[in-house]
Amino acid sequence: MHCSIHYKMAVKRESITFNSLTKEIKAGSFRPIYVLQGEEPYFIDRLQQLVIDTALTEDQRDFNLSLYYGNTANVREVISACRQYPAFSQYKVVVLREAQLIPKQPGHKDDLDLLASYAEKPLNSTILVICHKGASLKSKSFAAALKDYKTGVVFSSNKVREGRDLEAMIVNYANSLGCNIDSKATSMLADHIGTDISRQFSELDKLAILSEDKNITPLLIERNVGISKDFNNFELEDALARRDALKAFRIVDYFERNPKNNPSMQVVAMLSSFFSNTLITSTARDKSPDAIMTLVGASSPWRARKFIDAARVYNTRSLVNIIGYLRECDTRSKGIGSRQDQYALLKELVYKILHA
Repeated sequence: MHCSIHYKMAVKRESITFNSLTKEIKAGSFRPIYVLQGEEPYFIDRLQQLVIDTALTEDQRDFNLSLYYGNTANVREVISACRQYPAFSQYKVVVLREAQLIPKQPGHKDDLDLLASYAEKPLNSTILVICHKGASLKSKSFAAALKDYKTGVVFSSNKVREGRDLEAMIVNYANSLGCNIDSKATSMLADHIGTDISRQFSELDKLAILSEDKNITPLLIERNVGISKDFNNFELEDALARRDALKAFRIVDYFERNPKNNPSMQVVAMLSSFFSNTLITSTARDKSPDAIMTLVGASSPWRARKFIDAARVYNTRSLVNIIGYLRECDTRSKGIGSRQDQYALLKELVYKILHA
């Protein structure tokens, strides 16, 4: 059987993203070699599984899928597998997992150096996937061969930071599913789920299916993820920013009745971030939304305006005092200088903020 296989030339490294690779792989446009490296394991695991699922059917895997693990792998055997032609399939897939655990061999700084010669002229019918978790690839000769011969792609899977990076990731992933997601819905997911990327994407996958009009809204999240659209950290932040005491204490009461989904320390951490950014905003010369976005790393002009509005309600001295109250609450919640219940401490904190 004659197969005509075409590969795109490698693009600049900075343009390689999880979404771009996902789209490319789903379209069946494979690279001969993938190096998936970095600290966030979710993206690495998902991409390598996507290659397997897209390139091979279930019945093709017995003969055309070779899996190796770093702590037991022999790189020469991996290369030998890469040089074998597929059986009853267009592709053979070779996956080297946990490559960071490969033991170093005498005469090589890194045993992955042995892959440099394969990278110069890989077999077109083989897709090699190398999963290197926790750090970047250290094999300079292999990395240089990939770059010089343009036979593969290096994807760096970085940890997603809370705040702007996390919210941008949620929006981008929702968009990749063909959905729109508004600012409040984004903040609800970011606040409630945090940087658990596997759960974030799983919930977004579910919401995309359930959304009839391809809009992910706070109401859709409330009904299907279990986050109250009226009683959450985001709404508490909003109530405090307006000095709405009635709403703020209602939210804290709800948190106390539902402690599993609303741990007090998560609330204090969120408020610390919000009021720290509000303090920065209050002392800024340029208080335009664009300037504040840049200054505090806000994810949108809408978010920046929240800090601007709060800075009008609380003066700089009040904000400095609030930061002190938040630090005191954090210390006391850890049992230092206080044996109060955590939600009693949270109520006291909210009272102090409202009267700062």
